[in-house]
Amino acid sequence: MVTEVLKDLYRTFVGRPADEIQELPSSGSNRRYFRLTGPKSIVGVSGTSKDENEAFLYMAAHFRQKGLPVPEVYCTSEDKNFYLQEDLGNTLLFDAIEKGRKSSVFDENEKMLLHKTIQLLPKIQFVGADGMDFSHCYPQPEFNRRSILWDLNYFKYCFLKATGLEFQEDRLEDDFQKMADVLLRSASATFMYRDFQSRNVMVRDGEPWFIDFQGGRKGPVYYDVASFLWQAKAKYPERLREELLEDYIASLRQYMPVDEAYFRNQLQHFVLFRILQVLGAYGFRGYFEKKPHFIQSVPYAIENLRQLLREDYPEYPYLCAVLRELTQLTQFSDDIQKRRLEVKVISFAYKKGIPNDPTGNGGGFVFDCRAINNPGKYERYNHFTGLDEPVIRFLEDDGEVTSYLQHVYTIVDASVQRYLDRGFTNLMVCFGCTGGQHRSVYSAQHLAEHLNQKFGVKVHLVHREQNIEQIFNPTL
Repeated sequence: MVTEVLKDLYRTFVGRPADEIQELPSSGSNRRYFRLTGPKSIVGVSGTSKDENEAFLYMAAHFRQKGLPVPEVYCTSEDKNFYLQEDLGNTLLFDAIEKGRKSSVFDENEKMLLHKTIQLLPKIQFVGADGMDFSHCYPQPEFNRRSILWDLNYFKYCFLKATGLEFQEDRLEDDFQKMADVLLRSASATFMYRDFQSRNVMVRDGEPWFIDFQGGRKGPVYYDVASFLWQAKAKYPERLREELLEDYIASLRQYMPVDEAYFRNQLQHFVLFRILQVLGAYGFRGYFEKKPHFIQSVPYAIENLRQLLREDYPEYPYLCAVLRELTQLTQFSDDIQKRRLEVKVISFAYKKGIPNDPTGNGGGFVFDCRAINNPGKYERYNHFTGLDEPVIRFLEDDGEVTSYLQHVYTIVDASVQRYLDRGFTNLMVCFGCTGGQHRSVYSAQHLAEHLNQKFGVKVHLVHREQNIEQIFNPTL
Protein backbone atom coordinates (compact mmCIF):
# COMPACT_ATOMS: atom_id res chain seq x y z
CA MET A 1 0.00 0.00 0.00
CA VAL A 2 2.73 2.49 1.02
CA THR A 3 4.87 1.84 -2.04
CA GLU A 4 1.87 1.99 -4.37
CA VAL A 5 0.86 5.45 -3.11
CA LEU A 6 4.43 6.72 -3.50
CA LYS A 7 4.68 5.21 -7.00
CA ASP A 8 1.45 7.00 -7.96
CA LEU A 9 2.83 10.30 -6.63
CA TYR A 10 6.04 9.75 -8.58
CA ARG A 11 4.13 8.98 -11.80
CA THR A 12 2.02 12.12 -11.38
CA PHE A 13 4.99 14.35 -10.67
CA VAL A 14 7.54 12.98 -13.16
CA GLY A 15 5.14 11.93 -15.88
CA ARG A 16 6.16 8.27 -16.02
CA PRO A 17 6.51 5.34 -13.59
CA ALA A 18 9.57 4.89 -11.36
CA ASP A 19 12.00 2.20 -12.48
CA GLU A 20 12.64 1.05 -8.93
CA ILE A 21 11.63 1.80 -5.35
CA GLN A 22 13.90 0.91 -2.44
CA GLU A 23 13.27 1.44 1.27
CA LEU A 24 16.02 3.37 3.04
CA PRO A 25 17.34 2.64 6.54
CA SER A 26 14.90 3.80 9.20
CA SER A 27 15.56 6.71 11.52
CA GLY A 28 14.54 7.13 15.14
CA SER A 29 10.95 8.00 14.26
CA ASN A 30 8.18 5.89 12.75
CA ARG A 31 8.52 7.67 9.40
CA ARG A 32 9.56 5.49 6.47
CA TYR A 33 11.76 6.68 3.61
CA PHE A 34 12.03 5.26 0.09
CA ARG A 35 14.22 6.13 -2.90
CA LEU A 36 12.34 6.11 -6.20
CA THR A 37 14.60 6.04 -9.25
CA GLY A 38 13.91 6.67 -12.91
CA PRO A 39 14.24 9.88 -14.93
CA LYS A 40 14.65 11.62 -11.59
CA SER A 41 15.82 10.24 -8.24
CA ILE A 42 13.37 11.26 -5.54
CA VAL A 43 12.85 10.36 -1.86
CA GLY A 44 9.34 9.32 -0.89
CA VAL A 45 8.19 9.67 2.70
CA SER A 46 5.42 7.90 4.60
CA GLY A 47 4.49 9.43 7.94
CA THR A 48 1.95 8.04 10.38
CA SER A 49 1.09 11.41 11.95
CA LYS A 50 -0.73 13.88 9.73
CA ASP A 51 -0.03 16.75 12.17
CA GLU A 52 3.71 15.97 12.19
CA ASN A 53 3.74 15.74 8.39
CA GLU A 54 2.00 19.08 8.05
CA ALA A 55 4.54 20.65 10.43
CA PHE A 56 7.38 19.38 8.26
CA LEU A 57 5.74 20.48 5.03
CA TYR A 58 5.11 23.99 6.33
CA MET A 59 8.65 24.36 7.73
CA ALA A 60 10.30 22.96 4.61
CA ALA A 61 8.48 25.46 2.41
CA HIS A 62 9.24 28.32 4.81
CA PHE A 63 12.93 27.44 5.09
CA ARG A 64 13.30 27.08 1.31
CA GLN A 65 11.76 30.52 0.88
CA LYS A 66 14.36 31.85 3.35
CA GLY A 67 17.21 30.29 1.36
CA LEU A 68 18.11 27.67 3.97
CA PRO A 69 19.63 24.34 2.81
CA VAL A 70 16.70 21.97 3.29
CA PRO A 71 15.17 19.49 0.81
CA GLU A 72 12.50 20.77 -1.55
CA VAL A 73 9.12 19.08 -1.23
CA TYR A 74 7.72 18.33 -4.70
CA CYS A 75 4.23 17.06 -4.01
CA THR A 76 2.00 15.52 -1.34
CA SER A 77 -0.91 13.12 -1.19
CA GLU A 78 -4.33 14.57 -0.48
CA ASP A 79 -4.36 13.21 3.07
CA LYS A 80 -0.82 14.58 3.72
CA ASN A 81 0.38 11.13 4.85
CA PHE A 82 2.76 10.79 1.88
CA TYR A 83 5.00 13.19 0.02
CA LEU A 84 7.97 13.34 -2.35
CA GLN A 85 11.05 15.39 -1.57
CA GLU A 86 14.43 16.22 -3.05
CA ASP A 87 17.02 13.42 -2.92
CA LEU A 88 20.07 14.71 -1.06
CA GLY A 89 22.09 11.53 -1.55
CA ASN A 90 23.25 8.93 0.92
CA THR A 91 25.77 10.66 3.16
CA LEU A 92 24.74 11.60 6.66
CA LEU A 93 27.15 13.86 8.52
CA PHE A 94 27.21 11.12 11.16
CA ASP A 95 28.67 8.72 8.57
CA ALA A 96 30.98 11.33 7.02
CA ILE A 97 32.75 11.71 10.40
CA GLU A 98 32.82 7.97 11.14
CA LYS A 99 36.62 7.68 11.33
CA GLY A 100 36.79 10.55 13.79
CA ARG A 101 33.97 9.15 15.90
CA LYS A 102 35.65 5.78 16.16
CA SER A 103 39.18 7.03 16.81
CA SER A 104 38.48 10.44 18.43
CA VAL A 105 41.01 11.81 15.94
CA PHE A 106 39.08 13.93 13.44
CA ASP A 107 40.84 14.74 10.19
CA GLU A 108 40.72 18.14 8.52
CA ASN A 109 37.83 17.25 6.21
CA GLU A 110 35.73 15.96 9.10
CA LYS A 111 36.48 19.06 11.14
CA MET A 112 35.60 21.28 8.19
CA LEU A 113 32.16 19.65 7.86
CA LEU A 114 31.51 20.09 11.58
CA HIS A 115 32.61 23.73 11.52
CA LYS A 116 30.39 24.47 8.50
CA THR A 117 27.42 22.85 10.21
CA ILE A 118 27.71 24.64 13.55
CA GLN A 119 28.34 27.97 11.82
CA LEU A 120 25.03 27.60 9.96
CA LEU A 121 23.02 26.89 13.10
CA PRO A 122 22.40 30.56 14.08
CA LYS A 123 21.10 31.22 10.56
CA ILE A 124 18.53 28.45 10.96
CA GLN A 125 17.58 29.75 14.39
CA PHE A 126 17.20 33.42 13.43
CA VAL A 127 16.49 33.54 9.70
CA GLY A 128 14.35 30.43 10.00
CA ALA A 129 12.26 32.10 12.72
CA ASP A 130 11.71 35.27 10.69
CA GLY A 131 8.09 35.29 9.59
CA MET A 132 7.42 31.75 10.80
CA ASP A 133 3.94 30.96 12.07
CA PHE A 134 4.81 28.80 15.07
CA SER A 135 1.22 27.61 15.38
CA HIS A 136 2.14 25.07 12.67
CA CYS A 137 4.66 23.41 15.00
CA TYR A 138 3.87 19.98 16.40
CA PRO A 139 3.23 18.93 19.14
CA GLN A 140 3.92 22.30 20.79
CA PRO A 141 4.36 25.76 19.25
CA GLU A 142 7.08 26.72 21.72
CA PHE A 143 9.50 25.51 24.34
CA ASN A 144 7.55 26.00 27.56
CA ARG A 145 7.15 24.58 31.04
CA ARG A 146 4.79 21.87 29.84
CA SER A 147 7.22 20.59 27.19
CA ILE A 148 10.12 20.71 29.66
CA LEU A 149 8.23 18.63 32.22
CA TRP A 150 7.10 16.23 29.49
CA ASP A 151 10.73 15.55 28.62
CA LEU A 152 11.87 15.27 32.23
CA ASN A 153 9.08 12.82 33.01
CA TYR A 154 9.88 10.97 29.78
CA PHE A 155 13.32 10.42 31.31
CA LYS A 156 11.86 9.46 34.69
CA TYR A 157 9.30 6.95 33.47
CA CYS A 158 10.97 5.51 30.36
CA PHE A 159 14.54 5.34 31.62
CA LEU A 160 15.10 6.01 35.30
CA LYS A 161 12.33 3.75 36.59
CA ALA A 162 13.34 1.06 34.10
CA THR A 163 16.76 0.81 35.77
CA GLY A 164 15.20 -0.21 39.10
CA LEU A 165 16.95 2.63 40.94
CA GLU A 166 15.10 3.72 44.09
CA PHE A 167 14.41 7.46 44.44
CA GLN A 168 12.02 9.87 46.15
CA GLU A 169 9.67 11.04 43.44
CA ASP A 170 8.51 14.21 45.24
CA ARG A 171 12.06 15.46 45.74
CA LEU A 172 12.91 14.68 42.13
CA GLU A 173 9.84 16.60 40.95
CA ASP A 174 10.90 19.59 43.05
CA ASP A 175 14.22 19.69 41.18
CA PHE A 176 12.44 19.24 37.85
CA GLN A 177 10.45 22.39 38.63
CA LYS A 178 13.67 24.25 39.49
CA MET A 179 15.22 23.13 36.22
CA ALA A 180 12.21 24.40 34.30
CA ASP A 181 12.64 27.79 36.00
CA VAL A 182 16.31 27.94 34.97
CA LEU A 183 15.69 26.89 31.37
CA LEU A 184 12.81 29.31 30.89
CA ARG A 185 14.84 32.34 31.87
CA SER A 186 16.34 32.03 28.36
CA ALA A 187 13.12 32.44 26.35
CA SER A 188 13.56 33.88 22.86
CA ALA A 189 11.69 34.14 19.56
CA THR A 190 14.20 31.96 17.69
CA PHE A 191 13.60 28.61 15.97
CA MET A 192 14.63 25.62 18.08
CA TYR A 193 15.41 22.63 15.82
CA ARG A 194 15.23 20.36 18.88
CA ASP A 195 17.01 17.36 17.37
CA PHE A 196 19.95 19.12 15.81
CA GLN A 197 22.60 16.40 15.57
CA SER A 198 24.79 14.77 12.96
CA ARG A 199 22.21 12.10 12.03
CA ASN A 200 19.88 14.90 10.91
CA VAL A 201 22.40 16.58 8.62
CA MET A 202 23.10 15.37 5.09
CA VAL A 203 26.31 16.16 3.22
CA ARG A 204 25.98 16.94 -0.49
CA ASP A 205 28.90 18.28 -2.52
CA GLY A 206 30.78 18.99 0.71
CA GLU A 207 28.01 21.16 2.17
CA PRO A 208 25.57 20.46 5.03
CA TRP A 209 21.83 20.14 4.36
CA PHE A 210 19.25 19.85 7.11
CA ILE A 211 16.53 17.24 7.51
CA ASP A 212 14.05 15.95 10.14
CA PHE A 213 13.25 19.33 11.67
CA GLN A 214 9.53 18.56 12.07
CA GLY A 215 9.84 18.59 15.88
CA GLY A 216 11.09 22.17 15.87
CA ARG A 217 9.36 25.05 17.64
CA LYS A 218 10.01 28.50 19.06
CA GLY A 219 12.67 28.25 21.74
CA PRO A 220 16.09 29.29 23.08
CA VAL A 221 19.28 28.85 21.07
CA TYR A 222 21.08 26.81 23.76
CA TYR A 223 19.12 23.61 23.22
CA ASP A 224 20.37 23.01 19.68
CA VAL A 225 23.99 23.71 20.64
CA ALA A 226 23.71 21.15 23.44
CA SER A 227 22.06 18.63 21.08
CA PHE A 228 24.82 18.91 18.49
CA LEU A 229 27.96 19.16 20.62
CA TRP A 230 26.92 16.55 23.19
CA GLN A 231 25.42 14.00 20.81
CA ALA A 232 26.06 10.72 22.59
CA LYS A 233 27.75 8.68 19.86
CA ALA A 234 29.54 11.57 18.16
CA LYS A 235 32.29 11.44 20.81
CA TYR A 236 33.78 14.86 20.07
CA PRO A 237 37.06 15.39 21.94
CA GLU A 238 36.95 18.23 24.43
CA ARG A 239 39.25 20.44 22.38
CA LEU A 240 37.20 20.00 19.19
CA ARG A 241 33.97 20.62 21.08
CA GLU A 242 35.42 23.86 22.42
CA GLU A 243 36.49 24.93 18.92
CA LEU A 244 32.99 24.26 17.59
CA LEU A 245 31.43 26.15 20.48
CA GLU A 246 33.67 29.15 19.78
CA ASP A 247 32.61 28.94 16.12
CA TYR A 248 28.96 28.95 17.10
CA ILE A 249 29.33 31.95 19.42
CA ALA A 250 31.18 33.91 16.73
CA SER A 251 28.42 33.14 14.23
CA LEU A 252 25.71 33.92 16.79
CA ARG A 253 27.15 37.41 17.28
CA GLN A 254 26.03 38.26 13.74
CA TYR A 255 22.46 38.11 15.04
CA MET A 256 22.60 39.17 18.70
CA PRO A 257 25.01 40.43 21.38
CA VAL A 258 26.47 37.58 23.47
CA ASP A 259 27.54 37.69 27.12
CA GLU A 260 29.86 34.71 26.81
CA ALA A 261 30.11 33.92 30.54
CA TYR A 262 26.32 33.85 30.88
CA PHE A 263 25.97 31.90 27.63
CA ARG A 264 28.34 29.16 28.76
CA ASN A 265 26.73 28.90 32.18
CA GLN A 266 23.24 28.65 30.76
CA LEU A 267 24.38 26.17 28.13
CA GLN A 268 25.47 23.71 30.83
CA HIS A 269 21.90 23.54 32.13
CA PHE A 270 20.61 22.78 28.64
CA VAL A 271 23.29 20.11 28.18
CA LEU A 272 22.07 18.35 31.32
CA PHE A 273 18.44 18.69 30.23
CA ARG A 274 19.19 17.41 26.72
CA ILE A 275 21.04 14.35 28.04
CA LEU A 276 18.06 13.48 30.24
CA GLN A 277 15.68 13.91 27.29
CA VAL A 278 17.90 11.69 25.13
CA LEU A 279 18.05 8.99 27.82
CA GLY A 280 14.26 9.05 27.97
CA ALA A 281 14.13 8.50 24.21
CA TYR A 282 16.74 5.73 24.42
CA GLY A 283 14.72 4.05 27.16
CA PHE A 284 11.49 4.14 25.20
CA ARG A 285 12.95 3.30 21.78
CA GLY A 286 15.43 0.77 23.15
CA TYR A 287 13.91 -0.92 26.19
CA PHE A 288 10.26 -0.79 25.11
CA GLU A 289 10.39 -0.77 21.30
CA LYS A 290 13.47 -3.04 21.29
CA LYS A 291 15.40 -1.00 18.71
CA PRO A 292 19.07 -2.02 19.07
CA HIS A 293 20.57 1.31 17.88
CA PHE A 294 19.11 3.08 20.91
CA ILE A 295 20.19 0.41 23.39
CA GLN A 296 23.74 0.60 21.99
CA SER A 297 23.74 4.37 22.47
CA VAL A 298 22.89 4.27 26.20
CA PRO A 299 26.49 3.80 27.49
CA TYR A 300 27.66 6.82 25.48
CA ALA A 301 24.93 9.03 26.94
CA ILE A 302 25.69 7.75 30.44
CA GLU A 303 29.36 8.59 29.94
CA ASN A 304 28.38 12.10 28.78
CA LEU A 305 26.31 12.42 31.94
CA ARG A 306 29.16 11.10 34.07
CA GLN A 307 31.54 13.71 32.65
CA LEU A 308 28.99 16.50 32.98
CA LEU A 309 28.42 15.75 36.66
CA ARG A 310 32.04 16.51 37.43
CA GLU A 311 30.72 20.07 37.60
CA ASP A 312 28.27 20.99 40.31
CA TYR A 313 24.65 21.99 39.72
CA PRO A 314 23.69 23.51 43.09
CA GLU A 315 20.20 24.31 41.77
CA TYR A 316 19.29 20.60 41.62
CA PRO A 317 20.98 18.81 44.57
CA TYR A 318 18.66 15.81 44.75
CA LEU A 319 18.51 15.28 40.99
CA CYS A 320 22.30 15.32 40.80
CA ALA A 321 22.58 12.83 43.66
CA VAL A 322 20.20 10.47 41.84
CA LEU A 323 22.05 10.91 38.55
CA ARG A 324 25.43 10.19 40.14
CA GLU A 325 23.98 7.01 41.62
CA LEU A 326 22.54 6.18 38.21
CA THR A 327 25.93 6.44 36.49
CA GLN A 328 27.39 4.00 39.00
CA LEU A 329 24.81 1.26 38.44
CA THR A 330 26.45 -2.01 37.47
CA GLN A 331 24.69 -2.22 34.12
CA PHE A 332 26.27 1.10 33.10
CA SER A 333 29.58 1.00 34.94
CA ASP A 334 30.91 -2.46 33.97
CA ASP A 335 31.55 -1.59 30.32
CA ILE A 336 32.94 1.81 31.25
CA GLN A 337 35.29 0.23 33.79
CA LYS A 338 36.67 -2.03 31.07
CA ARG A 339 37.43 1.02 28.92
CA ARG A 340 38.51 3.37 31.71
CA LEU A 341 42.06 4.66 31.65
CA GLU A 342 44.47 3.73 34.44
CA VAL A 343 47.75 5.61 34.67
CA LYS A 344 50.63 3.89 36.42
CA VAL A 345 53.19 6.33 37.85
CA ILE A 346 56.49 4.93 39.16
CA SER A 347 59.54 6.41 40.84
CA PHE A 348 62.76 4.41 40.51
CA ALA A 349 66.57 4.41 40.76
CA TYR A 350 68.44 4.22 37.45
CA LYS A 351 71.07 1.94 38.94
CA LYS A 352 68.36 -0.68 39.47
CA GLY A 353 66.95 -0.37 35.96
CA ILE A 354 63.97 1.24 34.26
CA PRO A 355 60.68 -0.47 35.28
CA ASN A 356 59.07 -2.92 32.90
CA ASP A 357 55.56 -2.29 31.63
CA PRO A 358 53.46 -5.38 32.53
CA THR A 359 50.68 -4.35 30.10
CA GLY A 360 52.99 -4.82 27.13
CA ASN A 361 52.35 -1.30 25.82
CA GLY A 362 56.01 -0.33 25.78
CA GLY A 363 56.50 1.81 28.86
CA GLY A 364 54.96 5.18 28.01
CA PHE A 365 57.12 8.02 29.36
CA VAL A 366 60.39 7.88 31.30
CA PHE A 367 61.53 11.21 32.76
CA ASP A 368 65.06 11.70 34.04
CA CYS A 369 65.13 13.79 37.24
CA ARG A 370 68.92 13.72 37.69
CA ALA A 371 69.44 17.24 36.34
CA ILE A 372 67.44 18.66 39.27
CA ASN A 373 69.44 19.82 42.30
CA ASN A 374 69.87 16.70 44.46
CA PRO A 375 68.98 16.75 48.20
CA GLY A 376 70.87 13.46 48.45
CA LYS A 377 74.16 15.37 48.35
CA TYR A 378 73.45 16.58 51.88
CA GLU A 379 73.65 14.18 54.77
CA ARG A 380 70.76 15.80 56.65
CA TYR A 381 68.35 14.56 53.96
CA ASN A 382 69.59 10.95 53.86
CA HIS A 383 66.82 9.63 56.10
CA PHE A 384 64.03 11.46 54.26
CA THR A 385 62.24 10.87 50.93
CA GLY A 386 60.49 13.13 48.48
CA LEU A 387 57.33 12.65 50.53
CA ASP A 388 58.80 14.34 53.62
CA GLU A 389 58.51 18.02 54.42
CA PRO A 390 62.27 18.80 54.62
CA VAL A 391 62.92 17.41 51.13
CA ILE A 392 59.77 19.01 49.73
CA ARG A 393 60.88 22.38 51.11
CA PHE A 394 64.40 21.95 49.71
CA LEU A 395 63.14 21.11 46.20
CA GLU A 396 60.47 23.79 46.07
CA ASP A 397 62.67 26.54 47.53
CA ASP A 398 65.27 25.71 44.91
CA GLY A 399 62.54 25.97 42.24
CA GLU A 400 63.99 23.68 39.58
CA VAL A 401 61.53 20.90 40.25
CA THR A 402 58.53 23.22 39.87
CA SER A 403 59.57 24.35 36.40
CA TYR A 404 60.48 20.77 35.47
CA LEU A 405 57.07 19.42 36.46
CA GLN A 406 55.21 22.12 34.54
CA HIS A 407 56.87 20.84 31.38
CA VAL A 408 56.07 17.26 32.35
CA TYR A 409 52.42 18.15 32.99
CA THR A 410 52.11 19.71 29.52
CA ILE A 411 53.42 16.58 27.82
CA VAL A 412 51.59 14.00 29.94
CA ASP A 413 48.29 15.92 30.06
CA ALA A 414 48.11 15.92 26.27
CA SER A 415 48.57 12.14 26.17
CA VAL A 416 46.07 11.49 28.96
CA GLN A 417 43.44 13.57 27.18
CA ARG A 418 44.03 11.76 23.91
CA TYR A 419 43.99 8.35 25.63
CA LEU A 420 40.65 9.25 27.24
CA ASP A 421 39.25 10.40 23.91
CA ARG A 422 40.32 7.19 22.17
CA GLY A 423 39.25 4.80 24.92
CA PHE A 424 42.76 3.54 25.76
CA THR A 425 43.10 1.81 29.11
CA ASN A 426 46.76 2.00 30.14
CA LEU A 427 49.49 4.63 30.33
CA MET A 428 52.74 4.36 32.27
CA VAL A 429 54.88 7.29 33.44
CA CYS A 430 58.19 6.76 35.23
CA PHE A 431 60.51 9.16 37.03
CA GLY A 432 64.10 8.11 37.64
CA CYS A 433 66.86 9.62 39.75
CA THR A 434 70.10 8.37 41.30
CA GLY A 435 68.66 6.55 44.30
CA GLY A 436 64.91 6.62 43.68
CA GLN A 437 64.46 8.42 46.99
CA HIS A 438 64.09 12.19 46.65
CA ARG A 439 63.56 13.85 43.27
CA SER A 440 61.82 10.97 41.50
CA VAL A 441 59.58 10.31 44.50
CA TYR A 442 58.56 13.97 44.72
CA SER A 443 57.87 14.14 40.98
CA ALA A 444 55.90 10.90 40.79
CA GLN A 445 53.77 11.84 43.79
CA HIS A 446 52.90 15.25 42.39
CA LEU A 447 52.09 13.94 38.91
CA ALA A 448 49.81 11.25 40.36
CA GLU A 449 47.89 13.81 42.41
CA HIS A 450 47.73 16.21 39.46
CA LEU A 451 46.32 13.64 37.01
CA ASN A 452 43.74 12.32 39.45
CA GLN A 453 42.56 15.83 40.30
CA LYS A 454 42.52 17.19 36.75
CA PHE A 455 41.15 14.21 34.81
CA GLY A 456 39.50 12.08 37.49
CA VAL A 457 41.38 9.01 36.22
CA LYS A 458 42.54 6.09 38.31
CA VAL A 459 46.25 6.39 39.13
CA HIS A 460 48.36 3.53 40.48
CA LEU A 461 51.38 5.12 42.14
CA VAL A 462 54.47 3.02 42.93
CA HIS A 463 57.60 4.29 44.68
CA ARG A 464 59.59 1.21 43.76
CA GLU A 465 62.70 1.68 45.86
CA GLN A 466 60.64 2.75 48.89
CA ASN A 467 58.21 -0.18 48.67
CA ILE A 468 55.28 2.25 48.76
CA GLU A 469 52.14 1.92 46.65
CA GLN A 470 49.06 4.12 46.56
CA ILE A 471 45.84 3.99 44.52
CA PHE A 472 44.07 7.20 43.51
CA ASN A 473 40.56 6.07 42.58
CA PRO A 474 38.61 7.72 39.76
CA THR A 475 36.62 10.66 41.05
CA LEU A 476 33.52 9.75 39.05
